[in-house]
Amino acid sequence: MEFIDYYKVLGVDRNASEDDIKKSYRKLARKIHPDLNPNDKLANKKFQELNEANNVLSNPEKRKKYDQYGKNWEHGAEHEQARTHRTSDTSGQPFSGNFSEGDFSDFFESMFGNGGSAGSQVKFRGQDYNSELQLSIKEVYTTHQKTLTVNGKSIRITIPAGVENGQVIKLKGYGGKGVNGGPDGDLFITFSIANTQDFKRMGNDIYSTVTIDLFTAVLGGEIILDTLDGKIKLKVAPETQNGAKVRVKGKGFPLYKKEGQFGDLYVNFIVKTPTNLNEKQKELFTELAKLSK
Repeated sequence: MEFIDYYKVLGVDRNASEDDIKKSYRKLARKIHPDLNPNDKLANKKFQELNEANNVLSNPEKRKKYDQYGKNWEHGAEHEQARTHRTSDTSGQPFSGNFSEGDFSDFFESMFGNGGSAGSQVKFRGQDYNSELQLSIKEVYTTHQKTLTVNGKSIRITIPAGVENGQVIKLKGYGGKGVNGGPDGDLFITFSIANTQDFKRMGNDIYSTVTIDLFTAVLGGEIILDTLDGKIKLKVAPETQNGAKVRVKGKGFPLYKKEGQFGDLYVNFIVKTPTNLNEKQKELFTELAKLSK
């Protein structure tokens, strides 16, 4: 198996912090994601290598093994066990010969890396992969399907309405290939869900801001409001103050895997003061001011 320098793949040095690795992964994932590079086999290969590198270097235990054993990091425990017993033969007596580091590497390779008689009998599970799927708040408002490219294969997954930012799902068997007939690893997908300028999600509730004119705020009325579920009519109470907030029950976010249950929508009113008044309007406002006193 060709050695892949995970640090080089992620564009970080060997002393990089976990935060540096995370930032670099996200930046590169957005650039070479297969969904953004359809039919680009090179980009797909690089994305797979990026996920593989992130899976190892973002995990302190795996990273330590990788730094110590390189491409054989997955079998580090066997490596240590073989190293511990390298001075003893099968009868438990001291072994008279001496292994040089090169000799030991050859011995280990024959046991676990090159498919020798001993290695062919040992099955190893493939490594797990981690990936991030970026979705908009509107996309996860309804249950929908999405096609992903994983290890050169196209798979269709169903994303239930109401999934949360940071939520992780597992796709069994879509990770790295097993060794010597061992099971394939799994793919873990983390959802990254961004709010929009119009809608912000907090738990199962949605927050929105709408601008109303002064006259509607003072006298009351009815406005047409955009929601994630379409347009609705919303009544504005007379004498509504700037910054006032109202709740629209059941117009929030759908609860994850709870059919027909929703959070609430909270609407924040911003009252717009009229500008460019003509003389008549100014006179009326002046008269109103006098009456208010």
